[in-house]
Amino acid sequence: MSEPIPHDLAVALEATAARRGDFGRTAHYYSEIGSTNDAAARLAEAGAREGTIVVAAAQTAGRGRLGRDWFSPPEAGLYVSIVCRDRRAAPYLTLAGGVAVAEGIRAATALPVEIKWPNDIVTRAPGPSRRRKIAGILAEATSGSDGLQHVVLGFGINLRPVPYPAAIADRASSLEGELGRPVDAGSVLAATLVSFSQHMARLSRGESESVLTKWRELAPSAMGSKVEYEGPSGRQAGITAGIADDGALLIRIGEHVHRVIAGELVWR
Repeated sequence: MSEPIPHDLAVALEATAARRGDFGRTAHYYSEIGSTNDAAARLAEAGAREGTIVVAAAQTAGRGRLGRDWFSPPEAGLYVSIVCRDRRAAPYLTLAGGVAVAEGIRAATALPVEIKWPNDIVTRAPGPSRRRKIAGILAEATSGSDGLQHVVLGFGINLRPVPYPAAIADRASSLEGELGRPVDAGSVLAATLVSFSQHMARLSRGESESVLTKWRELAPSAMGSKVEYEGPSGRQAGITAGIADDGALLIRIGEHVHRVIAGELVWR
């Protein structure tokens, strides 16, 4: 059973209702849950409309890309999942989610975060070792006999500094840790949903180029950064050469440009 939405979130959602459309019109809140993506998937399977959101203050089984655990302790972050049903928009949802979270954080806090391919929101600082992860995005699709049924787009944003596990302590940060001041969670949530609603409307009209253009603008590391990745013939090193129209990362190795659509990259 969901709980009453906290006052700060409710006020921010009410203030932005006219600009969010269906996104966040129906909201389910939990002080703690296993996974917001799982809860949103159950709602979607039961017929929840597009734009329904699940919000939690903590997750006990949060997950990120490649099946990794997502550190989601109480009172430290904002964990949100959105039910999406627009098939035309589906191929671009991870990109649209990244743009929306980056734009939402910038609008609500003025922290100039950037996107790091494929789905990380990081602090803006020169050199890969100085970029710290602030947020992540995870899209999970469900298909049936007649094709795509729905996509659940989840995002987790680190709001407050906490002792991070050793495995991520040197590359994770939070909004308040970077800014040195309190951050209003409701403003971050509402601004992100406003941005996401706007980009979804464009995708619904077939205007994917606008999302790609904004993603490229917010992701400078996708062009000219040194990376390593596991290719068909083993570990390879190259230079990022932008993002393709389908979201694949382009990596130049010598005279050839390779497409990377999944897997783990090491940024140098």
